[in-house]
Amino acid sequence: MIEMACRIRNLLEGISYTWLAAPLRFAVATVFWNSAMAKLANWDTALSLFSDEYKLPLIPPEFAAYMAVSIELSTPILLVLGLMTRIAAFILLGMTAVIEIFVYPQAWPTHIQWAAMLLILLCRGAGALSLDHLLARKCGLSLARTAA
Repeated sequence: MIEMACRIRNLLEGISYTWLAAPLRFAVATVFWNSAMAKLANWDTALSLFSDEYKLPLIPPEFAAYMAVSIELSTPILLVLGLMTRIAAFILLGMTAVIEIFVYPQAWPTHIQWAAMLLILLCRGAGALSLDHLLARKCGLSLARTAA
């Protein structure tokens, strides 16, 4: 029984990061893309939410709405393509922090899941199935860490 557990553990540890990063990228991208689509489906409601419910400090509601939807449209595309993954993850981590601190602090169980996925992508990158990897290879950068 212990031998079988060790084999399973070794098998799981042998799975390439690439196969772990791809679903992380798509999962996080889906969350933020869906949020953008909801805002765009009814822009007046989105503006109302930023004015009445979200109430971010120091940022006018209309500007915050435009900024949020711009981030929610652009970063998921970057994540799906695996292009500028670390930058996209960093931006979305910042957005997640703003949402957690100023908008929905009671939703921390959800936000910590987003943050965990984004931290992995920030620290480890997009994996080998990405434009980041392709560009790094083309530029002759070391891929030892990203290909693992």
